[in-house]
Amino acid sequence: MRIIFAGTPEFAAQTLSALLSTDHTICAVYTQPDRPAGRGKKLTASPVKQLAQEHNIPVEQPLNFKQDGAIETLQQYQADLMIVVAYGLLLPQVVLDTPKLGCINIHASLLPRWRGAAPIQRAIYAGDTETGVCIMQMEAGLDTGPVIARATCPITDTDTAQQLHDRLAQLGADTLLTTLPQLATLQQHATPQQHENSTYAKKLLKSEADIDWQQPAEQIIRQVHAFNPWPVAQTHWQDTTLRLWQAELLTTQHTTQAGDIIQIGKSGIDIACGHNAIRVTQIQAPGKRAMSSQDFLNATSLAVGDHLG
Repeated sequence: MRIIFAGTPEFAAQTLSALLSTDHTICAVYTQPDRPAGRGKKLTASPVKQLAQEHNIPVEQPLNFKQDGAIETLQQYQADLMIVVAYGLLLPQVVLDTPKLGCINIHASLLPRWRGAAPIQRAIYAGDTETGVCIMQMEAGLDTGPVIARATCPITDTDTAQQLHDRLAQLGADTLLTTLPQLATLQQHATPQQHENSTYAKKLLKSEADIDWQQPAEQIIRQVHAFNPWPVAQTHWQDTTLRLWQAELLTTQHTTQAGDIIQIGKSGIDIACGHNAIRVTQIQAPGKRAMSSQDFLNATSLAVGDHLG
């Protein structure tokens, strides 16, 4: 097939890389405009654009499809199919109707659960024990189209958003490659979503990173895992903001105030929560890299009885 690929982050680049190993022709790549990145805020191409350029594939970066000539350019590629993975732009109906077989999307959840921008993080934060990927026929609505194929993936108690992201990126690419040879048949038998069971995975906000130590330890652990690598769960000690990268659940009863340091040692920093406690094993101070709790303790005066939050 002649395929247009639309995607932006590393999650999408993994699918594009898999497609490049097939006999299909990637006639164009659509991706978000270059954005400032890094300390120097230098304009940086997306991972998808970088991969496309390495393979000499034409790259289109419209701000939207309302610009003059955007639809005409799309039509000129005469694509059989458009594959969309974390593109970051809602596609109008005229775009969805342009390829002969329409547009399909790889979404990192078991739809209709966790439609929207942050399905991986929201699944961990909510305590889900299973997630996966869905390939759906795209409609004008947000992740509302019928599901062509799906594959499941467990969520472990120790999974961070980055670890789960990496597994789902590979699962999405693998599922797509097994779907494409029988796409026309699978499209005819696509399963409509049960919209009444949908949940929405809203975009992560930095304000959600602040830990409320009155919460149960189980919820705080999920917050630490879900917000790694961004925006990273954080708390306050004296006049310092500490970012918590890794933590473990301690099923222990205590009588101290939530947020108090109840024990420190080589294995980590134990902190009382509203119920049970957590042990922080990787932490980051302002202007420093993330480090083991032991290294952090060697460089600070944090002590048993100190209060966080």
